[in-house]
Amino acid sequence: MTAAAKPLAAVPGVDTSITTAPTIRLRTVMAGSLLAMVLAALDQNIVNTALPRMVGDLGGMTHLSWVVTAFMLTATTTTPLYGKLSDIYGRRTLFFVAIGIFLVGSLLCGAAQSMGQIIAFRALQGLGAGGLLVLAQAAIGDVVSPRDRPRYQGLFTGTFALSSVAGPLLGGLITQALSWRWVFYVNLPIGILALVMIATGLRKQPAGRAHSIDYPGAVLLASATAALLLLLAWGGTEFAWLSVQSAGLALLTAGLVGCFLWWELRAPEPLIRLPLFRNPVFARGVAVGGMMSFAMLGSTVFLPLYFQLVLGMNPARAGVMMLPQVAGMLLTSIIGGRIVSRLGRTKPFLLAGLGLEAAALASLAVFAFIAAPAAIFLISMGALGLGMGIGMPNLTTSVQNSVAHRELGAATGAMTFARSLGGALGVATSGTIMSLRLSGAGQTVDVGALAEHGMQALAGLTTAQQASVSAAYRGALAGCFTLSGLVMTAAFVLVLGLPELMLRSEIEDVV
Repeated sequence: MTAAAKPLAAVPGVDTSITTAPTIRLRTVMAGSLLAMVLAALDQNIVNTALPRMVGDLGGMTHLSWVVTAFMLTATTTTPLYGKLSDIYGRRTLFFVAIGIFLVGSLLCGAAQSMGQIIAFRALQGLGAGGLLVLAQAAIGDVVSPRDRPRYQGLFTGTFALSSVAGPLLGGLITQALSWRWVFYVNLPIGILALVMIATGLRKQPAGRAHSIDYPGAVLLASATAALLLLLAWGGTEFAWLSVQSAGLALLTAGLVGCFLWWELRAPEPLIRLPLFRNPVFARGVAVGGMMSFAMLGSTVFLPLYFQLVLGMNPARAGVMMLPQVAGMLLTSIIGGRIVSRLGRTKPFLLAGLGLEAAALASLAVFAFIAAPAAIFLISMGALGLGMGIGMPNLTTSVQNSVAHRELGAATGAMTFARSLGGALGVATSGTIMSLRLSGAGQTVDVGALAEHGMQALAGLTTAQQASVSAAYRGALAGCFTLSGLVMTAAFVLVLGLPELMLRSEIEDVV
């Protein structure tokens, strides 16, 4: 594949007279995009700590998991559509739509009077959240050249890391100081400020030729994604993995995916242009993004519980153990982004990041198995964060750099979609490993209750039973880390054979 500059006028709505937008405009767009990222990242976990209070006020304990599942379903299924529509109508317009829907959903969630209403309004909130991560990263592509983009993408990674850690803490503080309803209301001022900045910084895309929206493709993809996510959410809990229900959802997913692929080859303007996957950088980049999320979420989601159940820490100290990972991400995402922008090459840094992550996950598997002291874990957690900070932003930049600017939104949407699915699959796989390992040890502890309540879920067990569960959990987590390390190693191999394109210095189209 070769890259060549085209007249920037050939790309609707893009100012091609400059390589990067003027400083004031750039800072405004960047601030608005980062605030949108904060909204999306915080809302993925700030609600979790408020769930017990919600149940206390509204009841509906049996439907509690749907508060999270409904949001995840709608947020994941809409990411490709937001990416495609933003290529057609411009990032500015779609930002207004996404943030508007998200804020309306937040307001309604705060005012909900029943668990059913909370679930419905969380689904509405997810419809807006699906666009926030995609549009935040794609909008920077409209004002920053690929050569300068790594240092800005690094800020997104750092913001996401901080928000992910701050979410549970803020959720607990807000719920205790005010009420669980303010967990949703706090989104309103942040979202309004983000809207103002986006409206000021991003230019309105001029009217172009009429486009046909691929609604059939969007419905097929959303249906296939929903079926898969429900299978991952319910498998092993609502019904056994080896059951008629699981087989039915798996067959439904496969059938809908087949129909989607068939339709995309025939649609006038497909949601995802399948020939894009002939581009090795795009195809491997999307696959690696999903694999990275699988490995990271699949291994680290149960790690705080390890610190509690095996090493005997309280929840607060277990949370502190995750800080080296965040610090590492912040350090390498910011410093590494500046170095990549200066050199114009991403592949060496991608390999370094993936290799460091694979080594860190392998070491965590060993440390978990032997119940190593807490201080040893801090080293591996720091190394894991350093690798994530190098790998995540550079992967996004590589994928965006490999496609035409007119398909920047679709490419970013595909990347975000793959990451969401990879993370959901990783969590489901780790949950299955946990369940099998605990049941194999003769224990009947519910993994879902264990993940939600920690030591409280073991309160009714004898000391001997708790020790048995602790040993089984140690072996299960070692298995999760081993699997994640293997997946990350496979991602490293994929990148190893990746052709490298120098980052372009202009916001230009690609042949």
